[in-house]
Amino acid sequence: MTTHTPAAAAPSTHDTTRIDDVRIRAVRPLITPALLQEWLPTHEAGGRLVERSRREISRVLHGQDDRLLAVVGPCSIHDHDEALEYARRLQDAAAALEQDLLVIMRVYFEKPRTTVGWKGYINDPHMNGSFAINEGLEMARQLLLDVLALGMPVATEFLDLLSPQFISDLVSWGAIGARTTESQSHRQLASGLSCPVGFKNGTDGGIKIAADAILAARAAHAFMGMTKMGQCAIFETRGNDDCHLILRGGKHPNYREQDVQATCDMLKAAGLREQVMIDVSHANSGKDYRKQVEVAAEVARQIAAGDRRIVGIMIESHLQEGRQDIVAGQPLRRGVSVTDACIGMEQTLPLLERLAESVRARRKPA
Repeated sequence: MTTHTPAAAAPSTHDTTRIDDVRIRAVRPLITPALLQEWLPTHEAGGRLVERSRREISRVLHGQDDRLLAVVGPCSIHDHDEALEYARRLQDAAAALEQDLLVIMRVYFEKPRTTVGWKGYINDPHMNGSFAINEGLEMARQLLLDVLALGMPVATEFLDLLSPQFISDLVSWGAIGARTTESQSHRQLASGLSCPVGFKNGTDGGIKIAADAILAARAAHAFMGMTKMGQCAIFETRGNDDCHLILRGGKHPNYREQDVQATCDMLKAAGLREQVMIDVSHANSGKDYRKQVEVAAEVARQIAAGDRRIVGIMIESHLQEGRQDIVAGQPLRRGVSVTDACIGMEQTLPLLERLAESVRARRKPA
């Protein structure tokens, strides 16, 4: 009698579910940047506007244009039609003051949160926790195209490291926020962006991390990222010499003369251009949106007194002043911010005129 030895069982597939993706609830497909750009291509006039405005901003940063760069607009975008209405009104002011101000509309889609909260138009465009990110990317790109079609160049904050591939070709100026200025990944990103970039000082008011960020972004880097075709790749950058520092306050405001002087001294010691943009909101206004007018008036006074190191200003402004909460089932008030409180257009337009006057005063011989 022959004894048969059972065949060895085939080895099972190694089960990694106990150690990999254990906190991932779902993985959903993401549209590729190339496909979105095919659906919503850059129109010729918009492309020319982006190119021209980037050159103009660069000239301001390099001392070849004595206008003041003014980045003005809502804390965050949450409604397409309201954003376009704001853009039309801002464009009228920008055209009237173009000899003195280079106005760029603040069109922010991504919001950094201290803990949790609405993360912005791209992440949750319907503001209901559905996180329709593919729709958000499409809606964001369409809005940028529509704003450019009005003749208004745009600025945005680059928070997510992948989202620039979807929209950065339409952006004239970018910001790296206070929470991410110290991030190596964001410094590398800035080194490869095609637009000028402003780095904010740290949330505690520290300006050295912003100076370090400018130095890092000027250098060439190699890092991993995603191509417009949606493929992982290694990017090698040339470095970005159109970066600058934004004073946004910290534990204390930092928009006064002594703050500008201390910042420029530090920049000079680091071998960087002595120049600042001043954010009149956030900690510089003590998070009281009404004080933006007061802070901007002080900045205008310094400019009128001849300070050419102040090359830009940032103002949080919406159609109407104040802010509101997102409450399920409750309609939002038109033209009112759903994130940080903003001044209204009624306060914004006279403020821009005052800043233009200060630039004209700065041009006069001492």
